[in-house]
Order: sequence, then C-alpha cells, then structure tokens
Amino acid sequence: MKLALGPIGPAFEEAGGRLKREKAVDRIWDEDASLWKADEAAQKNIQSSLGWLTVAGRMADEADELMQFAGSLAEDADRALVMGMGGSSLAPLVFSESFPAVEGALPIEVLDSTDPEEIRRAASRHDPARTIYVVSSKSGTTLEPNLFFDAFYDMATASLGEKAGSRFLVITDPGSAMETEAAKRGVRRTFAGDPRIGGRYSALSAFGLVPAALMGVDLRALLSRAEKAAKACRAAFEDNPGARLGAALGAAALSGRDKVTFAVTPPIGRFGLWTEQLIAESTGKEGKGILPVEREDLADPSRYGSDRFFVSIARDDDAAFEPALAALEAAGNPRAALKISDAADLGAQMFLWEFATAVAGFLLGINPFDQPNVQEAKDLTNAVLASGKPPAGEGSAPGDERALSELLSSLGPGDYFAITAYIPSSEENERALQRIRLLVRDARKVATTIGFGPRFQHSTGQLHKGGPDTGVFLQVTAGERESLPIKGRPWGFKTVIDAQAAGDLQALRSRGRRALRVVLPRDHARGLADLEAAVASALRTAAR
Repeated sequence: MKLALGPIGPAFEEAGGRLKREKAVDRIWDEDASLWKADEAAQKNIQSSLGWLTVAGRMADEADELMQFAGSLAEDADRALVMGMGGSSLAPLVFSESFPAVEGALPIEVLDSTDPEEIRRAASRHDPARTIYVVSSKSGTTLEPNLFFDAFYDMATASLGEKAGSRFLVITDPGSAMETEAAKRGVRRTFAGDPRIGGRYSALSAFGLVPAALMGVDLRALLSRAEKAAKACRAAFEDNPGARLGAALGAAALSGRDKVTFAVTPPIGRFGLWTEQLIAESTGKEGKGILPVEREDLADPSRYGSDRFFVSIARDDDAAFEPALAALEAAGNPRAALKISDAADLGAQMFLWEFATAVAGFLLGINPFDQPNVQEAKDLTNAVLASGKPPAGEGSAPGDERALSELLSSLGPGDYFAITAYIPSSEENERALQRIRLLVRDARKVATTIGFGPRFQHSTGQLHKGGPDTGVFLQVTAGERESLPIKGRPWGFKTVIDAQAAGDLQALRSRGRRALRVVLPRDHARGLADLEAAVASALRTAAR
C-alpha cells in the first residue's frame, strides 16, 4: 500500500500520533471496547462484535471439510442460488464476480431484491431438482431472507414434494428462529454463524465461505492471505497497513474529505460494493460518516470538489486507472494505492478494510459496530405491511423538470447525490442510472452513488439517516408492478418492495433530508430516458 496524502498529510501524522498515544492497535487486539466508547451499554455491544479479528484462523480449521462438503454436491446440482441481505449477500456477490468458474463446482447467483421481476427471473433460472438454495441471515429474523425462504421452499415443494428440504442450506446464528424453521423443513444442512461477528464483518465466516466453497474457491488460500493481513495489522503503526489506512480514512474525513472514491480493476472490480456496507454502516452515525463511492467513472480533476479521497486497488501489471489518478493526485487530491496479485487476495483486502474501518471509527469517535438507524426504515416498512393498506405511491413523473430542478439546485460543496432505485438491478437499468449520476457529478461537482433497494437499506442506508445532512436523494420507484403472492401472507412481493420504498422515504423525510420520489411507468426504459433528459435540462437551467 502506498499513500500520497498531500493536503491531509499533517492530519494523518496527527492521527498516527493519537493512535500511538492511545495504544490503539494493542487495545483493538485486546478487544478493549473502551477504545471506542465509555458508555457501558455501548461497550457491551462492542465486546460482542469483535470475533472478526480472529475468525480467519478459526475458519481455516474448517476449510477442508467445507470444500469437501461443497464438492459432494456437484453430482446432485448444477448451480446455487444464495438468498440474503447486506452482510449475508454482498461477500458472496463479490466472490461470484471475482473468481473464475471451476469445473465440477456450482456457479452461484445472489438474490437480494424483493422486486417481483427479479424473483421471477431467479426462479425461472433455477430448476429445484438441480439447484442448491442457500438462505442466509445472521439474526434469522430479517424480513427479506425469511420471505425468500418461504417463497422458494414453496416452489421446491410444488416440484419435489417431501424432498424439497434437501435442496436447501441455511446459514444463521445458533438459536435463531431461522435455525428452528430449517429443522422443521428438513434442510440438507444448517451452518452456524459466529454470534460475535456483525453482518458487515462476516465475509470470512460461514456467511461468505460457504457460498465461496460451493463455487470452488480455494478457502485455504483465501484464509491464509487473510491471516497474513491480520498478522501485519498487529505491527507498530509505521509498519501496520490497517492502522495506516484507517488513519488516512479518519484524517481525510476529519479534514472534510469524507467521500472515499474507489477505482478497482478486475478480477475484483466489484470489491467496492462490499466496502460500501462496511464503511457506510460502520461510520455513518452521530451526524458523522464516510461515504464510499463505487463505480463512479474517473474524470478530469475539474469535475470534482475538494471532498474526495481516492483509493485504487489493482494488480501490479494493471495501470488502467493510473493516468487519471496521477492527474487527480497532481491536482491536490489525496490517494491510497493498494496492489493485489489475484482474486484470493480478497481475503487480505477484506481483513485490511475491516481493521482500517475500526481504526477510522475510533478517530471519528463513533461505535463502528452498531447500526442504530437501520431499524427505523425496517419498522416503517413493517408498519405499512401490518396496516393492510397499499403503500402510498405518489411521486413526481420522470419528466418533471421543476421538481428535479428544485432538488438538484440544493446541491452544494460537500454534498453528495444518491440515487436509491426500487427497480430491478438489471444491467440496462444500471447503465441508465450511471448516465444520470455522471450528469449530476459533472455539473455540480459532487460525489454520486447508486443503490438498488432494498439492498442499500442494509448498507449505505445507515449513513443516509445517521450520517451528516449532506445527502440529496432521488428515489426511483415503479408505479406499476406485476404481483407475486407469498403463500401464507396477506400480501405479496409487490406490496413488500413498495412498502420498503415508502418506509425509506418516510425515514429520510422525518430527518429533514432533501429527497424526491420519481415514479416510473411500466416501461422502465422509457421512464429512465425521460428522467435523464429532465435531469440534463434541470442542470442546464441551474447553470444559467
């Protein structure tokens, strides 16, 4: 790792001095919760959240058995469908897009959307007789994985009868309601999570490793590199990559550069998707926070404000981003450059960023292991569902330039623009939203993000509500969706995702956040094209 910190150099030195005075590295490894908070209740939460520090070594003892079990499924299945949310889905998603296919292993697909179209699409691609379904939830009470379990178990039962349970694996913490339900349904196997690891720190536990094993990943290599990273993060500050990266993140945020912008090359090009949850949910609280910016194309320095910290992660032989990053560095933007050799280095990177996030949380004075504002949107969603009434669907039309102009004109220096999309996360939809975000970035010089709901509610949603009031939110949802019933429930997935969008918007507005809802017609492509044209026009008007 190389740091080129420019204007935040003095703040970094100050942060490093503080870490040394407070003996922060030793106290992290001693699991000293008082490093982060003096409050007794907060310390209890922290002490029950530090299992990630040593999980790689513990899981190394189980690696061979996990890989053997995964190999035993090859004759019985052609593919696997992993169903979860947040920490239960993001690591498997990154693994699935980073590691090459392995002959005799199961390619995995990840489902983390309640949109009826996405669920139908996943169901159509997976024959129950040849699929292993993996249902993943730490608490065992999260709405979405429980609904996925119900819906796909019902589909499998319709096809396979009493043999349906044999097609399912469950990953959940010991004693959870999902563990009990899994036993009732006769699932093939239940894997225990570690109760001392929070969801966003769980990539190197069963929640990440079971799906990785199914797709043929060499768990020994992945965990070996994680253990090497952990060893490096025990060193003194000057030689400790996790402490130094955390000091850089904290110093940047305290200096007003709280938008960490990732430039990541293959094979781990979607690594930023995992760090989004880790960083945003860990730091976005008490009016503070670090915003991770993923998949925002790099541009000329003139397109940015003075609130960025750039991070590149690339192979030694890949300099694709280097010209753009060199120009940004020359223009006075701090940056960190990390090198990897192959996808197995995800083990090292995941531990490194977990450690760095814990360090940054200390410097910001927050508890990086809780998520106090995530539950609010969940509660509002549940209230809508319990009411028995359809969620409110009012909002602006995609072409409403006046409403868009009012929203976009509120963007100022240090703000960020977040598109929260409750529509299918198809490549076509994502490309359209990418064009819109870059229009706003280039015109207003602000950081931009895209989150598909409800995935982002379990990720950046904490920062949206608990972080600084610098977010401007464009919620994109659908006015018409085909219904998809859920057996035994008075409502189906259409009502669920509409309720999640309504609850999220209500939570934002209850905090006075700047937010606009746009409702697309049934033809999403046409609606997004109208939205892009209206955003472009609104930005031109604001520039006059």
